[in-house]
Amino acid sequence: MYEEKVVLCGANAYEKRFYLNPDFEALPQDVKNELKVMCVLYTEDVGGILTLVFEENGELCFEVTSEENDFLFDEIGSRLKIKELQNTKQELLEALQLYYKVFFLGEEL
Repeated sequence: MYEEKVVLCGANAYEKRFYLNPDFEALPQDVKNELKVMCVLYTEDVGGILTLVFEENGELCFEVTSEENDFLFDEIGSRLKIKELQNTKQELLEALQLYYKVFFLGEEL
């Protein structure tokens, strides 16, 4: 069904925006709210653009970019914050991966 990366959501510190892929509108409101808070707080903390992306195999990855001349972007802080999120939000991230694998990739439990 999906043969390339699929964006789940993202936040942009430059435009002060949050994006949720409409394909995931069926997620519970609490999950969508938690994703929004997580992404927006990340970009407020370290800057740049954070995107949560499902790889072809269903793994949920954090992708970070920053504008070329953004000298305020904290690259080290970014890595540390992602590690922190992967630890503190592990249950949420694993549930999202399972959701994606079952409902988008058609895998069985």
